Amino acid sequence: MDNKKPLLAHLSMFLACAFWGLMAPIGKDAMTHGLTGIDMVTFRVTGAAVLFWIASLFVKREQPPVSDILKLGLAGLFGLVLNQCCYTIGLSITSPINSSIVTTSMPIFAMILSAIILKEPVTAKKAGGVFMGFCGALMLILTSASASNSKVGDIRGDLLCMFAQLSFAFYLSMFNPLIKRYSVFTVNKWMFTFAAIIITPFTFSHVAAIPFAAISIKTWLETAFVVVVCTFFCYILTMQAQQVLRPTVVSVYNYVQPLVAVVVSVLTGLGVFKLTHALAVFLVFFGVRFVTKSKSRKDMEAELGERSYIK
Repeated sequence: MDNKKPLLAHLSMFLACAFWGLMAPIGKDAMTHGLTGIDMVTFRVTGAAVLFWIASLFVKREQPPVSDILKLGLAGLFGLVLNQCCYTIGLSITSPINSSIVTTSMPIFAMILSAIILKEPVTAKKAGGVFMGFCGALMLILTSASASNSKVGDIRGDLLCMFAQLSFAFYLSMFNPLIKRYSVFTVNKWMFTFAAIIITPFTFSHVAAIPFAAISIKTWLETAFVVVVCTFFCYILTMQAQQVLRPTVVSVYNYVQPLVAVVVSVLTGLGVFKLTHALAVFLVFFGVRFVTKSKSRKDMEAELGERSYIK
């Protein structure tokens, strides 16, 4: 059974990132046919909260202390509220291709925050990776700033999607030990509950004004896919994979998202793939690779210990 765990973890991470890649064009299509980014993020957060509470009834019950529940609420603020609000609203403004390319920059933000918060060393390889990723992101933003067509991109949406990655990287750096303390269902149940409590008061009137009868069945099915598959199931798959795979391995799967999003977006006519996009992908991908393949503080301490032992 143990031999199957790594294989299942790899499969879980691949499926999660593939579905997130599909979410960009599918969610974008729903948000161009009657729904807005505010509507979509409200459905994602509240829908997932309900689904995780239902799912928690069928698994082993855990009762975290009040202090940890409050910490999970704070984790929900950075990992869900700021992350999903900025990404979903950003996606509604920019192209699905741009939004998916920007998501691959998250490991770079994680490296910067790890250096500040966790005192991880900044090696030459890491610095070079950050610079390459920055150049790729800057190229993408400049392309969007000069675009007259939303299929190419929009600088406002790109920046919102980028801030979403920064928020999620902060969540990973600050709350990773807490997340590993409890089951996937316990963590997500409380995180999504607090996120719904924070978001709903500001978005309820907007959602209530939706002309529900005028929205097509296709749009509702796309919304259901985003909520059930790309939020509920993907959060389960990702957290299960993170319990088995190393963070560097997990981050490599970020490459799957833009590949899926680009192919589907171009085929459906929701996005236009230009040479500048290809260059941005190259810079961001290899920037992320340099960051994730460089040595951590633990690796350096282990090497130093081995040298001392040999002497």
